[in-house]
Amino acid sequence: MIGLLSASVLFLCFFGAPSVLAEVVAVDIHQRESVLGGKEFGQGGVYEKLSGKIRFAFDPANPRNARIVDIDKAPVDELGRIQASANFMVLRPKRGCVARCIGLLDVSNRGHKAALAYFNAARFGRDPRVSADFGDGLLMRLGVTLIWIGWQFDVPGKVDLLRLEAPIARDGAKPIQGLVRSDWTVDQTRTTLHLGHREHLPYPLSDPNDPRNRLTVRAGRLAPRTRVARDQWSFARVFDGELIPDSTHITMPSGFQPGRIYELVYVAKNPVVVGLGLATIRDVMSHAKYDQSSPFPVHTALGFGVSQTGRLLRHYIYQGFNTDEAGRKVFDGLLIHAAGAGRGSFNHRFAQPSRDAHRYSAFFYPTDLFPFSGRSQRDPGTGKVDGLYAQQFNSDHLPKIFFTNTGYEYWGRASSLIHTDPDGRVDAPPLTNERIYHLASGQHFVGNFPPEVRLRSSKIVAYRGNPLDFLVNLRALMVRLMDWVTKGRAPPDSRFPRIADGSLVPITAVRFPALPGIKFPRIIHQAYRVDYGSRWDHGIIDQQPPHLGAPFPSLVANVDALGNEVGGIRNVEIRIPLATYTPWNLRSDHLGAQDELVDFLGTYIPLARTEQERALNKDPRPSIETIYPSKKHYLARVEEAAEVLIVEGFLLREDIPRVTKRASVTWELLK
Repeated sequence: MIGLLSASVLFLCFFGAPSVLAEVVAVDIHQRESVLGGKEFGQGGVYEKLSGKIRFAFDPANPRNARIVDIDKAPVDELGRIQASANFMVLRPKRGCVARCIGLLDVSNRGHKAALAYFNAARFGRDPRVSADFGDGLLMRLGVTLIWIGWQFDVPGKVDLLRLEAPIARDGAKPIQGLVRSDWTVDQTRTTLHLGHREHLPYPLSDPNDPRNRLTVRAGRLAPRTRVARDQWSFARVFDGELIPDSTHITMPSGFQPGRIYELVYVAKNPVVVGLGLATIRDVMSHAKYDQSSPFPVHTALGFGVSQTGRLLRHYIYQGFNTDEAGRKVFDGLLIHAAGAGRGSFNHRFAQPSRDAHRYSAFFYPTDLFPFSGRSQRDPGTGKVDGLYAQQFNSDHLPKIFFTNTGYEYWGRASSLIHTDPDGRVDAPPLTNERIYHLASGQHFVGNFPPEVRLRSSKIVAYRGNPLDFLVNLRALMVRLMDWVTKGRAPPDSRFPRIADGSLVPITAVRFPALPGIKFPRIIHQAYRVDYGSRWDHGIIDQQPPHLGAPFPSLVANVDALGNEVGGIRNVEIRIPLATYTPWNLRSDHLGAQDELVDFLGTYIPLARTEQERALNKDPRPSIETIYPSKKHYLARVEEAAEVLIVEGFLLREDIPRVTKRASVTWELLK
């Protein structure tokens, strides 16, 4: 039956639907099974899980593919098309489309699946099988078809990760060479480093003896580089106590020192046509939406990306991929989370899609690049006019978009640039197809609860990691996005800090309370004007490392008297506080660069329980006992705040027990 289904899809793509281009030429279903033994999920009914491989054929002559770098250098089949394939997984109502027939493409972050954890209150997993993997089933109760597809070629070789098998570009019969850069922030002494980011597959080394291969070390983000002598390191790793040649690692017997930044530039060969990943996302959603032979048909197409894949979706929109090869609109709505103002290494020669850019890791890759806002703006430094939506093939194909960012993205991902002018002097109002939501005081992801790592440098109780739960907001916002797209029901107004009312400010103007032992940051991540060489406009980097120009200003949300952020969606943890939640954390417990920001993490600083404790610690914030006479009083106020969030559109009524339970546990832990 599986073979017959695959063959029928292939036949219809070529013969049964002549008006539809054959971007998806086959859906090979390797496994098909009912979810949780046939459990009913509300209006969605029984769900089934499909998994296997999808085969694609891309037309290099189609103008909608023209922006894919090196597409003219990829091998073609006998029909003149470029072949690629990717593994996939789908969760769909077994009886077919229900209600609004919505498909949600969860764009895979480094091969993983996020939507069930973010919207279904499920645990993270790569192959959902048991009840905990599906959580409370919110998306399935709404009858949503969930789609995952591999789009990234270099994910680690682990089981169940989603990946794209894409062709290598060649210059006729000759392999293409180019400069590739790897860098590392070393926090403990090591002798061997892997060339790939987070163990991703690196590009092949062309020649270990090429004099253009060079390793440098520096003491800080903008510190001068010192070249490491070539006889001090080698392309090798230690195996069974012996040093063996290995083109995917570098080894330095004297050790890479903590607190230093090491950077390798090497000559690589055989670049993958990375931009086909963008076309893969486009075409699998177009297939579901328009091809009657699809085994997972939908009427309405939504997309979700978080962090890396949020940036990917910003890149996807910027380069006009929401128009398919046949000239049709693909996504109707997008929820782009934790992307800040970034895009990424998703469509250039020797691109490394996993590389991001933080204040103190993965430095100066093509991530934080002008333009930042949906609204077209002029960069006063270069005179260039551009916007996130300026390059569309069809302006009518812009989806409705929610941009959601935590406080961390303002500190560590330059988020303010999506709603200010490039000079950071005035607000830039969102366009009609946008909503921008700031999840006040949140870190990049919801931290462990209760927190575990206490800061050694703090004189009051403080923890590395911020447990503020903003996932309840994302659940509500996903439902609001569905209503906006399918019913035309306007979502809540944008909620973000603004220059005009003083809620968006430079870090020097933040009114953070003076907490003993807690150092307020003096630095922030900034986006730079970057020179990657004369061929960068054609997607080729010749300048490694790049030359830096002037930075764009980054602004952050101001705070209230307790140090919690204002100007965005303030959850019950902030409205009815027991602690200060910051979206930043310093490397104060690390060797080297102790004033720099820790990637992704915030800080959790509980209020003193009693007046005696507050006075002993010289804590300027009020104690818990002076704010709340009892736990009953505290929980009553939590419920009131939750009701307000429901009215505002940022909380589902079904999540009140989740919010109040967490508040109750927090009270017991702190009081």
